[in-house]
Amino acid sequence: MRTTGGTGPVATTKPAPQETDETAGTRSSKDSEVTKPAPGNGPADARRFNPALLLTLLLLTAVMLQDTIRGALAAPVMQSWMTVFVAVMVQALPFLVLGVLLSAAIAVFVPPSFFARALPKHPALAVPVAGAAGAVLPGCECASVPVAGALVRRGVTPAAALAFLLSAPAINPIVLTATAVAFPGNPEMVLARFVASLLVACAMGWLWHRVGRTDWLRPPARSSYEGQGKGAEFWGSVRHDVMHAGGFLVVGAMAAATLKAVVPEDWLQAAAGNPLLSILALAALAVLLSICSEADAFVAASLTQFSLTARLTFLVVGPMIDLKLFAMQAGTFGRAFALRFAPATFALAVVVSALTGTVLL
Repeated sequence: MRTTGGTGPVATTKPAPQETDETAGTRSSKDSEVTKPAPGNGPADARRFNPALLLTLLLLTAVMLQDTIRGALAAPVMQSWMTVFVAVMVQALPFLVLGVLLSAAIAVFVPPSFFARALPKHPALAVPVAGAAGAVLPGCECASVPVAGALVRRGVTPAAALAFLLSAPAINPIVLTATAVAFPGNPEMVLARFVASLLVACAMGWLWHRVGRTDWLRPPARSSYEGQGKGAEFWGSVRHDVMHAGGFLVVGAMAAATLKAVVPEDWLQAAAGNPLLSILALAALAVLLSICSEADAFVAASLTQFSLTARLTFLVVGPMIDLKLFAMQAGTFGRAFALRFAPATFALAVVVSALTGTVLL
């Protein structure tokens, strides 16, 4: 402000108008529109994955090599491979789908507090009750881990929750029915699987109650689908189980077909001819294949070179400990838990299934 005299008029200088946030934002957005490169011209767009182009290349390759592909598919080894693969998949898929739907319904619509009220207060008595509860609750091992985690979160004793975790995927009605269908000429296999799996589940629950420590078991985190509504939880659980169990079923069917069609018969007979080696071989195979429990009976039934006791070991070990289960248990309860629980479960499952097969089979 400036004056020209004591009483003269005052001349004021008007300050320059300041930019408002809205004006600045408008100008910056316009500038960005001017300097923004045209889509499709940058290096990122050039490297972008193009599914249509990949499919076209695959189809062109198949057309160009159709004679070679036709000849390979007509080979006796490939015919045998495809026969076993398709047979395992067609037999197992209905049980897999039914098991996934039922396990998702149980996990979502049956409140975990129901199990806490139904189990005895004393841990030693709660273990066999929880183990037997697996016989009436359909579900695969992919669903049993989060359900067991929810039980622990809601106050169920860990020994009982772990017994349920091991028994539910092995002795539920879907799995036992699939076993009966896969072994129509050996109905005793159903009883042997039920007895051996329940014994292992209860023994591991009691063992954890006896020697387990609180700092070995990390409190499970909430499921990513909890709190999103029953519909979202149900379909989220279905998608999760189908992606995991379906993928592992395909891998298991491929492995069974490869063993049947590619591996020399002399090798399989050598492994199957040694009782101890056959049991250990199928126990290790169950861990590596990581097949869903609703479908593993059909894979085991295709391994006709091996004894019923060895195949029983495959059916008992697989739903209790395999590669995907170890990862899920470590993610839910902590690595310290999985590193102790998995080896003990594997050893006990091998011993109990071998003894049960000797007596019942």
